[in-house]
Amino acid sequence: MLNDITSVSKSTPKNKKNGALCVAAVQMASGPSVSANLEESTRLIESAVSQGAKLVVLPEYFCMMSGNDSDKLSIKEQPGAGMIQSFLSDTAKRLKIWLVGGSVPLVSPDPNKIYNSCLVYDDKGQQVARYDKIHLFGLSLGKERFAEEKTIKAGDKVVVVTTPFGRIGLSICYDLRFPELYRMMENVDVILAPSAFTAITGKAHWESLVRARAIENLAYVIAPAQGGFHLKGRETNGDSMIVDPWGVVVGRLPRGPGVVLATLDPEYQASLRASLPALDHRCLHNY
Repeated sequence: MLNDITSVSKSTPKNKKNGALCVAAVQMASGPSVSANLEESTRLIESAVSQGAKLVVLPEYFCMMSGNDSDKLSIKEQPGAGMIQSFLSDTAKRLKIWLVGGSVPLVSPDPNKIYNSCLVYDDKGQQVARYDKIHLFGLSLGKERFAEEKTIKAGDKVVVVTTPFGRIGLSICYDLRFPELYRMMENVDVILAPSAFTAITGKAHWESLVRARAIENLAYVIAPAQGGFHLKGRETNGDSMIVDPWGVVVGRLPRGPGVVLATLDPEYQASLRASLPALDHRCLHNY
């Protein structure tokens, strides 16, 4: 049920100095080799950390982008086990950062489908949250054909995790088109939207959707993306960005592998919410 909200709490340090609120979105052009993608992820994560990032968010399918949607079934992992999850845990612990695997293919009750899961690890390498993508992408436009429901089992829980960076709401890619999902997160401070938007839909809607989710929730949005060419001519949009609660793009990378960094400012966010208390003005009883 979509009204089933999972909320995970972690203690928030009183001292947020020394770059504890510096965050990064990683952009990749992942290929079919998991080991090669993890090696590239390491390089980009370490680049972000060297610039002060304490929260690093990887894009959707950072571990594999292949020519066939069914290929991800071959690398699916059991929860808490497997090379991809070990990589995320070990990297977070080694670098003492919070690390988000934009999406990882996990087993589902249907052997022919996976859960497309966003996994959050704390700076001790512990997995503290998991979100299974709820909205499954479908497109039939020109030469573009996508039907995620054929290989992905939809999740059914809204997930929010309390962290040193504030209350973070988890989502993946196509979820951006469904604003009601974010309203159910109950006043989150940060929204994560790791994605692999197609070039055609990304050019038309990506920035508008990311900025809209920031504006209507007065929240920061961290939106790392796949950006480049993949097997069989597939092209992803890229344009990874971090947007502030006023809808201002404070960092972006249009194309190619790299990182986008920004600093979260809770006082600025609080002042915006005090000046424009739109979240308090919702008339839920009338909807």
